[in-house]
Amino acid sequence: MKASSIRTSFLAAAIALLVPASALGDVSILAYHHVSDDTPPSTSTTPDLFRDQLEVIEGLDMEVVRLSEKTTRAALDGHEDKRLRVALTFDDAYESVYTKAWPILKERGIPFTIFVMTDAIDDGINGYMNWDQLRELADHELVTIGNHTSDHASLLRREGESVKRQTERVAAALDDAAERLEEELGIEPQLFAHPYGEFSEKVDQLLAERGWYGFAQHSGVLGPASNPYAIPRFPVANAFGGIDTLKDKLRARNFPVPYKKLPSPVIGKTNPPALEMPLPEDWRASSLNCFASGQGRMDVQALEPNGGTVARVQPEAALEGRRSRYNCTYPATEGRFYWLSQPWFNRDAPEG
Repeated sequence: MKASSIRTSFLAAAIALLVPASALGDVSILAYHHVSDDTPPSTSTTPDLFRDQLEVIEGLDMEVVRLSEKTTRAALDGHEDKRLRVALTFDDAYESVYTKAWPILKERGIPFTIFVMTDAIDDGINGYMNWDQLRELADHELVTIGNHTSDHASLLRREGESVKRQTERVAAALDDAAERLEEELGIEPQLFAHPYGEFSEKVDQLLAERGWYGFAQHSGVLGPASNPYAIPRFPVANAFGGIDTLKDKLRARNFPVPYKKLPSPVIGKTNPPALEMPLPEDWRASSLNCFASGQGRMDVQALEPNGGTVARVQPEAALEGRRSRYNCTYPATEGRFYWLSQPWFNRDAPEG
């Protein structure tokens, strides 16, 4: 595909999506960190792979959504159509996004969002953007700036920490970053990305009080069933951004189980935790495919309380590490899948 064709297609989509919509269909959101050959592979996407991913997006004739309060709300309100939509996000404001990704995105007219961790910018830490670079980006119509806390510490309650103290600590991390972004960039972001993708009901409450939308790091598609304070995103670093699997992610659909019907992601006394979720009336539990981090496929049990069908999955062994997931898919039409990722957070494991 010629670069000029790509630029024209993306620019048309970008301009169209700058116009507020009353409702949008599903949006697959991609989560990036570094775009570089020289940074940690687990959080990096090479520039060559990044270009290849953009080629896939263009080949699927996707609308590229500029995230904002209005477009996020529109996608949560939902609109049933077959149009494929995608949004690009970058966490932490790494310098490689400015030096490597920005020229590529600007040339093609692709909108994107940067979630800024402000202490790193204030402290001039090597590998991060500076305020002048962020000002340049914030002034451009393609770029949305979001809040990523001041210090990038986990927002979950720590061992021995009271709920009151957690609330004060998290509120300070949110508000200090918001204050710095307003001072330096003259903006008041209403989009927020959770450090490490970790969230809880308490953090949801704090975001709701501020009127912010939250973005996490478990996979899935933004749509009517999504938690507005922990919207899923597909990680697309080198290990997760291969072209073959990317196509399935870009064509995925919002899993139609309301987030309030799902369990808290914070692991309690039972490990491994069980996931139970009500299925739509015309779904069969036998068609659901679910996998646990590091353990592979899980058996799906079909429970039938009160005449409805509830799917139940639970792996055999305890979940290890700080963060785990159960990923479930259900076949949709045209070779697509409904996609759900249930994250699990073990507060007893070390942060980071």
